[in-house]
Amino acid sequence: MPSYLIGLLTMELNEENVMKVLEELTPYIEADGGWLEFVEIEHETNFVKVRLGGACSTCAMSAITLKQGIESKLTHEIPDCYGVVQVL
Repeated sequence: MPSYLIGLLTMELNEENVMKVLEELTPYIEADGGWLEFVEIEHETNFVKVRLGGACSTCAMSAITLKQGIESKLTHEIPDCYGVVQVL
């Protein structure tokens, strides 16, 4: 892919774009009885903080959902996002 196209296909790290990506994932989390809440962007580290609740709060698979689902999607769509942290 030509380098001049890369910037056009990725999103900037800001609250609006993070919310867009998380909204795409919400139906999958809700289908399992959970919910996902955006908390904040930690601009010093470029990490996004989220809160998982409902069935996700007691699910042993929530760490996998966080890393392989939410973090993977966010870092792919928004390359300046370095990861996701779950807060309680």
